[in-house]
Amino acid sequence: MDSLESVVGTAPADKVRPIRIVFNADVSDTTPWKFYPTQPDILVVPGETALAFFTAKNKTDKAVIGVATYNVFPPKAGLYFNKIQCFCFDEQRLKPREEVDMPVFFFVDPEMLNDPSMENVHEITLSYTFFKTDEDNEEEVQELLRKNVNYPGSVGGGQGKVGAAATVSA
Repeated sequence: MDSLESVVGTAPADKVRPIRIVFNADVSDTTPWKFYPTQPDILVVPGETALAFFTAKNKTDKAVIGVATYNVFPPKAGLYFNKIQCFCFDEQRLKPREEVDMPVFFFVDPEMLNDPSMENVHEITLSYTFFKTDEDNEEEVQELLRKNVNYPGSVGGGQGKVGAAATVSA
């Protein structure tokens, strides 16, 4: 297995106080989800990778697609907060009444320790807000797939031709 240093170019700093990462989760007024951090906070040593989870539940009888925006506070800490993998990188589609745990894999760059403006920062808040991007229901999705002649199992049997061109000879 690769070390953190070889994967992201850093390693946990030695003999350094840990930093508390506090998690916050919100949804917009139009997003019918329950969304919350699975754990309220964790302690990390700069350079150490950490994994945290957030839980989202669709409270409706329809599938809902959402996208998360994030914020790091204090703002100057954003320079040193690095997400390696995050649910916020992609839209999330939750089926009716579905509940999912979504991970964020991150580290705080140990260069933060060399920044005088970060000397009194002992806590960083990572906050997400989910926004609804689209709404569809499973029946509509399946109906569209059935009608798509390029989709196996569709009315056209998946035998459609994409990009076919007709030639005319004189």
